Amino acid sequence: MSLQEIKTRITAAEAAADRPAGSVTLIAVSKVQPNTRVAAVLDEGQRCFGENRVQEALGKWPDFSQTYSGLDLHLIGPLQSNKARQAMELFNAIHTLDRPKLAKSIARLAQELGHCPDLFIQVNTGAEPQKAGILPEEADGFVAECRGLDLPVKGLMCIPPVDEVAADHFTQLAEIAARNGLAGLSMGMSGDFEQAIAHGATHVRVGSAIFGARAYDTQA
Repeated sequence: MSLQEIKTRITAAEAAADRPAGSVTLIAVSKVQPNTRVAAVLDEGQRCFGENRVQEALGKWPDFSQTYSGLDLHLIGPLQSNKARQAMELFNAIHTLDRPKLAKSIARLAQELGHCPDLFIQVNTGAEPQKAGILPEEADGFVAECRGLDLPVKGLMCIPPVDEVAADHFTQLAEIAARNGLAGLSMGMSGDFEQAIAHGATHVRVGSAIFGARAYDTQA
């Protein structure tokens, strides 16, 4: 599927949900994609990309930034506290703020660096033990804790369990965001981004539908 087809579907989903055109940001998930594929999407005009790993992104985007202007890079994978400085220097947004220790590290670095990326708190809406994220019942307290650290929390992020109805998790995330006065909702991927838009997503993370299958054997 082409980038333009995805954009057309996003526009149609915005209209179906009675939302303004352009209210949803498409994050093209370029993790573990060959640079040739990424360059092709850049050449089509896409500038917002998502990466899972800080080290992989560092090996890719500084070079691309020499050729392409206006890049908007989002970290959508787990962030270790010892990689926080590198992440804050490279990314415009971090979608995986998920624990107090990381919040404190980012707050300290923000003071030191004089800037901070936009932050999304990851909520483990399915309470899956193998998955990162604040539990739903702890989300309100964590939002308050992050605000107490003067962190620029813009919204929430979730990854629904693969064997459950995604819409239920999108609804839950939207409810948590609403009661905490957060406008950003990072939810929805290649298979369900239209549902996510119907439930208020402001950022959708689409990878394989744009790039094709990921080449895990070629990059770490």
